[in-house]
Amino acid sequence: MRVDADRINDVGPDRACAEWLLRCGAHFRWRSQPDWQKDYNTLSPITGRKKQYIEEINADNAALMDIGFHHFKGLSSVRKIRFHYCGYLEDPALVYLSYLSHCLEWLEISSCGNITMVGLRHLASLTHLKELHLYDLPEIEDRDACVRELQQLLPGCHVTFPPPRGRSNANKNKEPPPAPTPPHGGKK
Repeated sequence: MRVDADRINDVGPDRACAEWLLRCGAHFRWRSQPDWQKDYNTLSPITGRKKQYIEEINADNAALMDIGFHHFKGLSSVRKIRFHYCGYLEDPALVYLSYLSHCLEWLEISSCGNITMVGLRHLASLTHLKELHLYDLPEIEDRDACVRELQQLLPGCHVTFPPPRGRSNANKNKEPPPAPTPPHGGKK
């Protein structure tokens, strides 16, 4: 889905991004709210609402593509993102995570078969990233070399990339090993 600049001007970047995420099958959590937004129809009305900011994004099995990542431009509070089994996620999308370089602290990319080392190198722009968790990225042949390179590119970031537990269609929805809790008061 292409970015609609008029929609962003009308409702703001966080609301426009929220709508895009939900349309693509992802869900998110507003800052200072415990509940995840999973249904487009439950978004609060645009008129008379207080400004809301996206803090966490969970893109499990979401149909996110690089063309929509421009929705991240203008967001200021996204601290955590999980991309798990996103079949359309490719290297060019990771370039646009730089829109979140000032706020993103925690990132997981797992079971996304189109991500290569070329794409992961774009994460070097994420200067506030503290935790990077990778898992089951079949295009990465040498996990140890990948971790070493990413730790050089992101010196203040803890990078994990455990070996996969086996790859098959039966395991496509299998959860990766649990990652450490992100650094924001122990909330998940």
